[in-house]
Amino acid sequence: MSVVSLTAALGISSVILGLAGCSSAGYYWQGFKGQMQIMQAAKPIDDWLTDEALSPALRQRLQTAQQMRRFASQQLALPDNASYTRFAQLQRPFAVWNVVAAPPYSLAMHQWCFPITGCIAYRGYFAKGDAQTEASAMQAQGLETSVYGVPAYSTLGYLNWLGGDPLLSTFTHWQEGDFAGLLFHELAHQLLYVKNDSAFNESFASTVERIATPLWLQTHASAATQKRWHLGLQRRSLWQQLTRETRQRLQSIYESNRTQPLDEQALIAIKTRVFADFRASYAQLRAQWLAADEPLLTTPALREQYLQRLAQTDDWVANANNASFGALSTYDDWIPAMTHWWQQLRGNDPATPETWQRFYAQMRDLAELPADERRQRLCAQWDETATAAALCP
Repeated sequence: MSVVSLTAALGISSVILGLAGCSSAGYYWQGFKGQMQIMQAAKPIDDWLTDEALSPALRQRLQTAQQMRRFASQQLALPDNASYTRFAQLQRPFAVWNVVAAPPYSLAMHQWCFPITGCIAYRGYFAKGDAQTEASAMQAQGLETSVYGVPAYSTLGYLNWLGGDPLLSTFTHWQEGDFAGLLFHELAHQLLYVKNDSAFNESFASTVERIATPLWLQTHASAATQKRWHLGLQRRSLWQQLTRETRQRLQSIYESNRTQPLDEQALIAIKTRVFADFRASYAQLRAQWLAADEPLLTTPALREQYLQRLAQTDDWVANANNASFGALSTYDDWIPAMTHWWQQLRGNDPATPETWQRFYAQMRDLAELPADERRQRLCAQWDETATAAALCP
């Protein structure tokens, strides 16, 4: 997951601070400081490449990133600007930490509203402790919360005059396909952003990511790298199927409860059963993945890195709640509809910059529609065999 924007990064002027109340000013100030620290830590990739002490792995990745950046602009018609031409080494595992919240018997996400980006379903912090404090405040209001680390975020191009969004050490070590996908995803945010519609924004960027990544790999990566990415895609598909089915079960329970209210104890028991089934199904998936990957973990370093990544998912599953599942829908609800749009445009022809530009133009047309009409147009694009989006009637 990537945070669309930190409003503190966009609203860094004293005017924004003046508009905010005292409590909000503290939030904007932590965002301003965090953003400036990243900007100051970043320096041009070419400068890093002249450092003889740079590790071979990072050197190769930064050189590959330069190729990806050109590919994004020349082949995908994504913005050609200063973003991702610099690199910053952060002394932490994530760039920011997001807080999300939802009621105990609903997947409707709590919204935080800001002067520039409008209302969004998360709130980002540069310090994990600050995010946890905000989560505690939401819990005191009776909401379920989730705090999760975010490897990258977009300032939507507003800071390109200061050097743009840099590559970060929080994701440069990823496998090539995942690294490329994140880069394309974040650049897509700079291309199109709809105020007050997180689901549209994240689904659009994720659609660009999923279509563009195999195009990069086919022309620039080895067969082994492509195989790893496709294997990861298959596993991600199984994970998404599991979380989607769980989300649909929860949604059905909560909708039924609104029309025919249940005794609270009965509702708690049904909800508990759904989450127990989810965790049991994940345990089976996890065992399959670990058995398949065991022969590949040939060194202690590889094993440690692998288990650390797996532990992040373990932790998410163990603490999953309505907020966790509501956040997932923000990222993928509209991907099938947007992908169908792309397929109609492309047909059987190769993907060209012109194809991408036509796709972006159609997405911009959607973005200009009223929210209800935009939702209806997206719902109409669903394939008949696809499971209807949670946002569709």
